[in-house]
Amino acid sequence: MKRYLLTRVGQALVVLWAAYTATFLILNLLPSNPVALRLSGANVQIQDLTPAQLAQIEAQYGLNKPVIEQYFSMLWNALHLNFGQSTSLSLPVSTVLAQRLPTTATLAAFAVVFMLILGFGVAYLAAWVQWRPAKIVLSRVPAIGVSVPSFWVGLLLIQVFSFDLGWFPSTGSNGLSSYVLPAVSMALPAGAVLAQVLTSSFEKVLREPYIATAKAKGLSRATIQFRHALRNAALPTLTLLGLLIATAVTGAVIAETVFSISGVGRLAQQAVLSQDVPVVQAIVLVAAVLFVTVNLIVDLLYPLLDPRIAYIPKVV
Repeated sequence: MKRYLLTRVGQALVVLWAAYTATFLILNLLPSNPVALRLSGANVQIQDLTPAQLAQIEAQYGLNKPVIEQYFSMLWNALHLNFGQSTSLSLPVSTVLAQRLPTTATLAAFAVVFMLILGFGVAYLAAWVQWRPAKIVLSRVPAIGVSVPSFWVGLLLIQVFSFDLGWFPSTGSNGLSSYVLPAVSMALPAGAVLAQVLTSSFEKVLREPYIATAKAKGLSRATIQFRHALRNAALPTLTLLGLLIATAVTGAVIAETVFSISGVGRLAQQAVLSQDVPVVQAIVLVAAVLFVTVNLIVDLLYPLLDPRIAYIPKVV
């Protein structure tokens, strides 16, 4: 188990380093002047600068150093949570992220809860009901959720539940009720995929011989499905669950834009439009940390459900 844990943690660190390196290379390979990119958010034209001013700005951002030195300097600063200065907001990037992260974290928590309720709820009901028409409908519902665009769902939710019924706020992040609609729009596609995979897993598991043995022992359907089938049906979906949780959270870019929520997702959209390179690089790194952390947790949960997974045979 210790070896398994160290292997997974080591892989997570390699992925984080690769994500940071890829982001650095892409941003430095853009067909434009790096100084002009950083000044675009401040509405300053590079041609209006004197050579002395240009040299001063290059020194300020460390652009007067060789690329390899810039890479290691920025990597060292990132390890200390120093992502530089936002060119469009004139604030340290770490300060901007600290202001926006709590909002996005709250929204993400709501989205993950709704995703789990939708995914497991639909799949469990599809396996529970015996009436064939209802079973067919429940098995087809997730396909609708996958095919509907998130932004359209968000606009529909605003129209129905905000304007028509007045149950929830249409924009902003004032109070927990304002997170419900954007969280639902984020959770619907991911929850639908989870429901599809889990429904298929339930169908396969319920045909296993040990399920027939449990029925022969006189166990109730509720006991069989919850204590025996659910655990084994959930195992193949764990890897997918980790990806879906991270995808649902990164869907905050669309949800926060549609619902006018000042979180990291909307910050990413604004940073890309204003070509705010330090903010873009920091957000990509934060998203990579989220993906790696969620999938690392999922990897560590595997041995709890099936101890055989933690066994790594020795090479002779």
